[in-house]
Amino acid sequence: MIVMKFGGTSVGNAAAIKQVAGLVSKYADRKPVVTVSALSGVTDQLLALARAAGSGDGADPEAEIARLRERHLVAVREAVDDEEMVQICGEQISKMCAELLQVLRGVALLRELSGRSTDLIVSFGERLAAPAVAAAVASAGPAAGAVDARMLIETDDRFTSANVRFEATNRKIRAVILPMIRQGVIPVVTGFIGATSEGITTTLGRGGSDYTVAILAGALDAEEIWLWKEVDGVMTADPNLVPDAAVLAELSYDEAAEMSYFGAKVIHPKTMIPAVQRGIPIRLRNTFRPEAPGTVIGTRTGAAPLGAKAVTAAKKLAVAAIEGKGMSGIAGFAAQVFGAAGRHGINIVMFSQSSSEQTICLVIESKDAAAMKTALEEELREEVRAGMVERITVEEGMAAVAVVGDGMRGSTGVAARVFGAVAEAGVNIRAIAQGSSERNISFVISEADVAAAVRSVHRAFALHELRAKISV
Repeated sequence: MIVMKFGGTSVGNAAAIKQVAGLVSKYADRKPVVTVSALSGVTDQLLALARAAGSGDGADPEAEIARLRERHLVAVREAVDDEEMVQICGEQISKMCAELLQVLRGVALLRELSGRSTDLIVSFGERLAAPAVAAAVASAGPAAGAVDARMLIETDDRFTSANVRFEATNRKIRAVILPMIRQGVIPVVTGFIGATSEGITTTLGRGGSDYTVAILAGALDAEEIWLWKEVDGVMTADPNLVPDAAVLAELSYDEAAEMSYFGAKVIHPKTMIPAVQRGIPIRLRNTFRPEAPGTVIGTRTGAAPLGAKAVTAAKKLAVAAIEGKGMSGIAGFAAQVFGAAGRHGINIVMFSQSSSEQTICLVIESKDAAAMKTALEEELREEVRAGMVERITVEEGMAAVAVVGDGMRGSTGVAARVFGAVAEAGVNIRAIAQGSSERNISFVISEADVAAAVRSVHRAFALHELRAKISV
């Protein structure tokens, strides 16, 4: 059994949906379970409608919902050959759009958009897509049926980014999906969404469709996870920054996790958890170039090339710095700083401290910059008054660059090559971090210098020479 996921671009229109149906049919003998995202752009469209309704200032959404309905109906009419299927699927889409309109009008009436309402509204994207894709697959040959993931994935009530309750979820998945597979029916499951034990709709966070496919694969003990995207695989760098970036044949789970964390659009970071626990390989492939070998992520990779394997960057960051001679030797000071960030719901992307203990540097998302400044000033008010802390600054417009590779471990001179390349590009480094695993060297620079730094490091390690040489 394999579990496949098709993203929004892969199901963006009728032609793309037909392509997906053909791919699913081609691998029908592998007993595929399919997960789909909303059609491209639909999630953003639904979020905009939700916000407009919540403000109470937007126009009635009826016309917008009519256009959304028509887009899905056109896709079904053009992607599905069976007229009866077209009619049944069309009725399902029309019914859901009518429900969506009523939900939006209810939010507008109250002028209040809660996380719970947001999740319900955006869930319609995947719920509209799954019947269309299932009908197209069935039209192409194999039997298929749409499955609402709210029947399968049980979560807590942390709306917009819910946590999965795996024991109940695994039980529900096996109870619903395994009988379908035994009957020769290909399940087409809505990505991104789940429900509480009371049946209240939740979502797994943006990019959560990747997470859905891993949850399914873990519960079903699948052979592989296939993520179908609009790119050939994971690349050595962002091709928008490095035109000669190469497709990587393989990555370890750890390498992929590091790259995802530091800006690479590889896969949803949480996708790793069920895959790693079960040792399930993740294969990234191109929907529109299925002959391309793609990238395999797993435990077994070939001998790691010495040095780096990829360089990636996360933008829209800020650097918070706490400076003071009185900080040295004070037990628990760093815990104070982290605690202040945690109480304000601020995620720390990266942390650096001078050996003299006189400077602590925290890298955070730019959206949290003002909150971080307030949190630190409140937490360290007494330390500032006593002169232990001299300055608290928060600077935006920063980026973190990460150089990643299992082959960096134990390889001498890697750091020298990294920082030599950055210096050669004329880029100033603001902070540096490296974990004991040695598979990641990260540094903070101005966002304006990202392209120059990434290109120079990529060139220093000749990463363009890494080419995909694997077969399906």
